[in-house]
Amino acid sequence: MAENTNESQVLATEETAAYTSETNAGAGTSTIAPCYGTGRRKEAVARVRLVPGTGKWTINGRTLEEYFPAKLLQREVNSPIVLLKLEGKFDAIVLVDGGGTTGQAGAIRLGVARALNAVDRDANRAALKKAGFLTRDARVVERKKAGLHKARRAPQFSKR
Repeated sequence: MAENTNESQVLATEETAAYTSETNAGAGTSTIAPCYGTGRRKEAVARVRLVPGTGKWTINGRTLEEYFPAKLLQREVNSPIVLLKLEGKFDAIVLVDGGGTTGQAGAIRLGVARALNAVDRDANRAALKKAGFLTRDARVVERKKAGLHKARRAPQFSKR
């Protein structure tokens, strides 16, 4: 009887301690398998496929450096992979359309984070969620209203 209670206590502590914010956070111990994620930001939509490989990026048929010449955007797109220490383990094939460069970079980042979350939820979710990579940025451009120049810009007031 005593052995049975000890076993159940050990199982209970393992179950409660299985998911914490520190569990394998960025340890590079994720499962390496093909995965898919969709990301959206402003008007941009990115469809991201991650396949096991050497870290090669293909965005609309071009390399990462060709598509995003700015280092800041390259870093933003690659940030979920760097956070989880999985550099060189996945090839990314991305189809992105709509929006501008910043919106497309944000959409790709969300797509990559969702794909990494889907491939190994136990190892990756805590770190991605803590860094804010699984949250969609819902800010979009406000529509133009009738009688105004822009969304909120009114015509200049004239006394006479």
